[in-house]
Amino acid sequence: MQARLAPQTKMISILILIQKFHALFSHEAETISFLNDENINKKYYQDQIISPAMAVILSQMFQHEPDALMGRLYLKAKVYELFSLYFNSDKQSDIAQCPFLADEENVRKIHRAKQIVVERMAEPPSLPALAEEVGLSLKRLKDGFKQLYGAPVFQFLLDHKMETARQMLSNRSQNVNEVGLKLGYSTSSHFIAAFKKKYGTTPKKYIMSLSS
Repeated sequence: MQARLAPQTKMISILILIQKFHALFSHEAETISFLNDENINKKYYQDQIISPAMAVILSQMFQHEPDALMGRLYLKAKVYELFSLYFNSDKQSDIAQCPFLADEENVRKIHRAKQIVVERMAEPPSLPALAEEVGLSLKRLKDGFKQLYGAPVFQFLLDHKMETARQMLSNRSQNVNEVGLKLGYSTSSHFIAAFKKKYGTTPKKYIMSLSS
């Protein structure tokens, strides 16, 4: 494949055997045109607008700092997230699914809501307080945020916290207790449990893996 890219452009290429790719979508193959029996051996190209939810995942992939233990697993999980969004069976754009987001002012308010929870991640406001601060109803905040960022507000915040924790631990500038406190965890055990649930390993083992 040849592509002409403007200066400063970033690109991600995903290489996967067609057989393995087909296996991922075995139950949905007939609804994905290039995987059905008629087209499976043909070349296939498609341009598609990157949705806000996809843009978040791509940004996370670009910002990810590879490491021995989690690098491949993390990127693989993000690729699966991209596939899930890209081949959404309803084939509708984010705006089409949520007409509320066609209003630029509403989108601006939801962007502001994301900025608030990220900036105050150690002590985030409640959903009602957040909705009031950005000037949206609670329902519109919840529905619009999930549509724009692909996850509910506090699931998005948890993912952001865990990614921040992983980066802080990788830098080794703070210990596990300090990282947990900075992210708003009252006890290290709560932080350790959240980290292990996200990455499948404890913060201490993660740090040790960086030296192996």
